[in-house]
Amino acid sequence: MAIRPAEQLIHKAAWLYYAHGLRQDEVASQLNISRASVAMYLRKARETGIVNISTSTQLFTDDVMARKVEDAFGLDAVWIAPENAYLADPSTDIAVLAASVFLELVKKGDRIGVAWGRTVYTIADIMSFADLQDVTVVQLCGNLGAPYSYRPDQCTMEIARRLNAKGLNFYAPLVLSTEELAKSLRAEPVIRDQLAGIADCDLSLYSVGAVDADSHLVKCGALTPAEMEALRSQGAAGVIAGQIIDARGEMLDCSYNRRVISAALASLRAIEKRLMVVQEDTKFEPLLAAIAGGLCTHLVIGAHMADRLLQYAEAATKKAS
Repeated sequence: MAIRPAEQLIHKAAWLYYAHGLRQDEVASQLNISRASVAMYLRKARETGIVNISTSTQLFTDDVMARKVEDAFGLDAVWIAPENAYLADPSTDIAVLAASVFLELVKKGDRIGVAWGRTVYTIADIMSFADLQDVTVVQLCGNLGAPYSYRPDQCTMEIARRLNAKGLNFYAPLVLSTEELAKSLRAEPVIRDQLAGIADCDLSLYSVGAVDADSHLVKCGALTPAEMEALRSQGAAGVIAGQIIDARGEMLDCSYNRRVISAALASLRAIEKRLMVVQEDTKFEPLLAAIAGGLCTHLVIGAHMADRLLQYAEAATKKAS
């Protein structure tokens, strides 16, 4: 059911006050209303349950731009966080929204695949606690060394903790030293069964990584900046669950990918709801690659990224005609 225009300000006031911690006078300034009106709206929000942040995501699903992105790229659902000048880091809005969307998508008995990285860990850290029944959270790829932040096992277990769910970690490295060793490890029954079970997930949560010196793969030591640059020259366009994809969203044919322990792209595509969250505008090309490869069905992005996607789609349509 769509939110009626009369309810829009109530939802917006609740979102700014409860999700971002703005004072009532700051909410009044943002919405150009009186402080007394803010107090009244917040009271109505408490009385009607709007203060449950998960219900406020409907405010973003009704956005016209979100519908246009869905139509242009064949996505099931898109949520767009607006640009807010009051935030020092606009990506915070995207993470808050993504955490709420994720909680809405999780159902009783679901099996959830989780990747890694700063975006995923931020979502886990922001996420409200929920007591869901028979939910299992599984790690989508091998692990990284202890000094590295945002490790796959940390992301998986923190989300499992927030959901009061069972967490299943991958007790294998993300990348091995040789292709032969990786092949042998993937053949081990425990690893083989865990990889095979990923296609049975109902929902996945991940972002898409860049292929440059700031990539998590470079920062964690899996690849050197020179190796990443060489892969980029070979067609690398993005990183999904520790694997490098090309502009079509297919696995890049390279030694690195053959040394990785991670869910096959076919297994990821078999997951019904594939929620992708992109905070940084620098990930435009990686996002296009992920969408092209069918690795995203549900998307949370910022308004600027949404505008870039629509401009790209319009240009592609004109070129085709």
